[in-house]
Amino acid sequence: MMVPSLQSLFRAIANTRDEHELRLHVMAEVSEYFGAQRCRLFFFDELPAKTKVQGIAKLALSLEHNPVLRYLVEQHAPVHEELLLPPGVWQRICPRSDHGHVMAGPMVSHGRLVGGVGLTRDRGTPAFNAQNLIDLSALCLHLSTWFAARQAQVTKFHAPDSNRLTPREIQIAELVAQGLTNAEIGATLWIQENSVKQALKRMFRKLEVSSRAEMVALLHNVLSPTH
Repeated sequence: MMVPSLQSLFRAIANTRDEHELRLHVMAEVSEYFGAQRCRLFFFDELPAKTKVQGIAKLALSLEHNPVLRYLVEQHAPVHEELLLPPGVWQRICPRSDHGHVMAGPMVSHGRLVGGVGLTRDRGTPAFNAQNLIDLSALCLHLSTWFAARQAQVTKFHAPDSNRLTPREIQIAELVAQGLTNAEIGATLWIQENSVKQALKRMFRKLEVSSRAEMVALLHNVLSPTH
């Protein structure tokens, strides 16, 4: 299979219709382009609270422990572990063999870091390099542009009712309006079904409604059209 070009990745991002397609298809091509074993798109509003994670995962989300994440948060710039650390130090910080090398790039919106792209390579494979950082920087620019356009679409109606909801909650409301179940919404947005349930409870309280149908009726003038 031919490795995708950077330009083809730009086009794929621009033509992506929703977050599910971006995660499922485009990220697979991004992983192939960078020769990464794994590639993940993440948003900070969907990361679990520190109190709910343990072990290596808790350390990975710690700015004090993880210099790669700290650099991403503070600098809003792509980074890999060898840019920050002497050889061998990263393996002591992260003992996972499938995270032998890591690279991360930012997604920003209105001057705020909203998420990022994380890539990993197995231990024993070459580390990411300066050209990878340059390419990831360009890719993250297109991802940030896509995210901004998506948010503009979701919030293009500025009615008071919709302004009570976060962008993620509006995404959930749109999918409810399309008739999706909690499990289907979770699969589409790559979050747990229980997270959808808890989000709906918060949304009901904010909107002062007691059912999905009542919520959809209240928001029918502000939800984006069904694709």
